[in-house]
Amino acid sequence: MPDPRSAASIAGEGSVATSALSAAPFQGRSPTAAGDFHVETHGIAPVAIDKRYGSPRRLFTVWFAPQVNMTGVFTGALAIALGLGFWLGLLAMLIGTVLGSLVVGYLSTWGPRTGTGQLPTARMAFGGTVVVPAALQWLSSIAWDALVGLFGGEALSALLGIPFWAAVLIVLGVQGVVGFFGYELIHRLQAVLTVVLLATFVVFAVKLVGGHDVIVPATVTGPDLVGAFILEVTIAFSLSVSWASYAADFSRYLPADSSRMRVFGYTFAGIALAYTFIQGIGVAAGELVSEHSVEGVQSVMGGGVIGALALAIIALASVGSGVMNDYSGSLALQTLGVRVRRPVSAVVVTVLAFGLILWLHAADTATRFQDVLLLIGYWIPGFVAVVVVDWMMRTRRGADGRGRATIDPSVESTGRTDAIAALVAFVVAYLAAVPFMNTSLIQGPVAVAWHGADIAYFVDFAVALLIYGGYRVARGRPATVRN
Repeated sequence: MPDPRSAASIAGEGSVATSALSAAPFQGRSPTAAGDFHVETHGIAPVAIDKRYGSPRRLFTVWFAPQVNMTGVFTGALAIALGLGFWLGLLAMLIGTVLGSLVVGYLSTWGPRTGTGQLPTARMAFGGTVVVPAALQWLSSIAWDALVGLFGGEALSALLGIPFWAAVLIVLGVQGVVGFFGYELIHRLQAVLTVVLLATFVVFAVKLVGGHDVIVPATVTGPDLVGAFILEVTIAFSLSVSWASYAADFSRYLPADSSRMRVFGYTFAGIALAYTFIQGIGVAAGELVSEHSVEGVQSVMGGGVIGALALAIIALASVGSGVMNDYSGSLALQTLGVRVRRPVSAVVVTVLAFGLILWLHAADTATRFQDVLLLIGYWIPGFVAVVVVDWMMRTRRGADGRGRATIDPSVESTGRTDAIAALVAFVVAYLAAVPFMNTSLIQGPVAVAWHGADIAYFVDFAVALLIYGGYRVARGRPATVRN
């Protein structure tokens, strides 16, 4: 049942501590060391200092492997579908990927400093109104499960000769088991998948270059070319920045004194290198995978053992990415105040993704894929702006007059006015970004006038930063701490 202190009742108080994070259903058994594969029942409650373990270097594989899948290939191929050609498509993809990876790398450093996941930490900024971004995060996790599960289901269906729906059930079933066990099994799985997936997609890339003309020219010119370039930057940015609301989830067990530079560096490198590699393959593959990804892979890899192995790896890759969504979705559901143990809530996300996968597969996959990819992430930049401003206000001053190295979100207080201001900035920023959106569902007038250029993500961030940042500066004080 919902936590009675986690919604409007919290927002209505004058100053609210985030002690709801420590409610009994949100605690539980934590992994104790690398290789501890017992079921993790610990939820959004901060991880105790004496239960932290691990090295920042494991962040590289946990962020590299989830990106090496057909979702990334398909996203890269959209550059060719938009008419950019190889070189401009590659450049646009690189710009968007690097910008998004910088954001995730920075937010990942909060994990060791709080012992808490990204959405639970956001309660410090939003107070009880955190239910709004938490709900969006939970729904986004389901959507991302669908985006990656789509290709896993197609691959397994082609490999085993079974109906698509049955193949999807198998893929979701496997990832549901991994998500149920939690943090440590996810880290170990991604370490193994990094090697397996990298080797497989290197072979795919080599075969692609040898049998396909990858350097295709742009097919649009003038303002249409500029609009398509900006749209591809936004698409690539949306893919990498989508992890921003997950970032601290996979670093929260690291020791509090972990090097921030190493945490940032390994996270950034894992995401940026993986996306550059895998989307680069998509740009090179172009029309081969623009509408029928699995058939495109088969045409490049050929039949026999190699072709069958490639299909199996694609299905496995979707599991590696999907478990991240299941895990973070489970923390988002708890952040909503739903008193369900983390393993159960992870399975809920997996089950709900099934219907969305069938819809994506039904018709016009390219358009539906692009729409879902953009729509599920438009809220994230505004969310980032709000939580970063709040974080900087809280960390800039400690008891000794110096910056605070660690923060326990469960003992931080959020004023009612601050919580409402955070939500207002978040909502207004999103509304301000609507005219700049470009999907088949939302054709913003500015995006149309700019020949399809979509800068909604950047507008969302800028407006939220101006509104909430201006408000907090005007208040002229850091948030209070409950002793």
